[in-house]
Amino acid sequence: MKELKHPIREAERYLQNARDILSEKASKDGNCYNDSKYVRMAGNTAWNDVLIALDAVLDVRKNFKKGQRLDFKDYQAAIAKKDSKMTRTLQNAYGLLHLSLGYDGITDYKTVQSSLDIAKIILTWAGKHYQN
Repeated sequence: MKELKHPIREAERYLQNARDILSEKASKDGNCYNDSKYVRMAGNTAWNDVLIALDAVLDVRKNFKKGQRLDFKDYQAAIAKKDSKMTRTLQNAYGLLHLSLGYDGITDYKTVQSSLDIAKIILTWAGKHYQN
């Protein structure tokens, strides 16, 4: 994978892509999105935003071999060492973005929007801790 010059900007782009997917393809009817396929797509895109932002700030990958997969627990442990207050936020992001949206395709508008807000909180936190 190609190294990004500014991973926080790349993560911001992912979050914007998730919002675009919802507004352009998922179509909202009342308090719910109509198409869970696009909600899942947006949830996975936003979860990747979180992972890119965390990879930029945390040294999670330094002890892993190239191509080795990380587990959520690796991110959890790393963020707990850096800023224990963000541990619960990360758990919420995982539960909402990755599981509820990404796998289950929860279509409730408020749930989707609060999930994207949590992604933004992590992105903002990562931006403050990122060193060029």
